[in-house]
Amino acid sequence: MRRAVAWAAALNLAWFGVEFAVARAIGSVSLFADSIDFLEDASVNGLILLALGWGTRRRGALGLVLAGILIVPGLATLSTAWSKLVSPVAPAALPLSYTALGALVINLICAFRLSSVRHAAGSLSRAAFLSARNDVLANLAMIAAGLVTLVWRSAWPDLAVGLGIFLMNLDAAREVYRAAREELTVA
Repeated sequence: MRRAVAWAAALNLAWFGVEFAVARAIGSVSLFADSIDFLEDASVNGLILLALGWGTRRRGALGLVLAGILIVPGLATLSTAWSKLVSPVAPAALPLSYTALGALVINLICAFRLSSVRHAAGSLSRAAFLSARNDVLANLAMIAAGLVTLVWRSAWPDLAVGLGIFLMNLDAAREVYRAAREELTVA
């Protein structure tokens, strides 16, 4: 489990830098949301590595903290989305799709590696797996938004996907919170 989580942390941190730079360059809400999510995933996986040897009660408490951390990228996304609403300029479609495709590859690797351990350490491994799974879904939506924007030059597909990423993060936070509460109840 430790190896899978370490790989996920390293890959997420590396891709955060790439995606953040592209998001800023082309003005994409969905890429910005996903880049911040990559940073959050790297942080979550780092905390999970730290807590793997902990007992159920301490892991459950950290799971509650992680549930809160999962909400942070969503708040940054809402801020970026508001800016896009004020100035609805479409992002560059091809860089959006190509960058999302690279993110998809990274997230598929992470999801595959983490799927085998998603039940191994309660809320902690569940948080890592849900983050990777949600990111795969978000990346597919981002690729589609880029392709739609290529045909229909509009900021709305990108904005809709960015807000969808926000909602997925809220749902993941809810699931991790529930798993952490169950761990604390058992402990």
